[in-house]
Amino acid sequence: MDADQIAKMIEEKFPGEVLGTVTHAGQTGVMLKPERVRDVCRFLHDEPSLRMDHLADLTAVDYSAYPGDTGLRFEVVYNLISTVFRHRIRLKVRVPEDQPRVDTVTEIWQTANWHERETYDLMGIIFNGHPDLRRILLSEDWVGHPLRKEYPLKGY
Repeated sequence: MDADQIAKMIEEKFPGEVLGTVTHAGQTGVMLKPERVRDVCRFLHDEPSLRMDHLADLTAVDYSAYPGDTGLRFEVVYNLISTVFRHRIRLKVRVPEDQPRVDTVTEIWQTANWHERETYDLMGIIFNGHPDLRRILLSEDWVGHPLRKEYPLKGY
């Protein structure tokens, strides 16, 4: 099954929750409303014809310096793979600067635990319901999130 077919299945299962699709470098991304990302992930994981059993990566992008500001500064990106069927899909969720929150998917994929902690640590995205959302790379007393565009760069 290709990514366009998977995107169509998501649209059929969750009408009104898909904001669009985008293809870049041969990979399809499905833009979702943040309120349903956990439900969509659960569907992709549990649906027998999909079996997205591997969360290969979860990260975030800071779009504050890009033209065409939508007010949704951050994009959380999920790269999912089915090791059984060898298909993949990318999910994208935009969240605002003043509420950079999305639900955790740790109960679906255990590897999300560290991916979400890293994304919190470096970008400041809060994952609602995460069992242990604390810094993972930087010390607990670190101030700020160094992959945000406004983070000051300075030499020592």
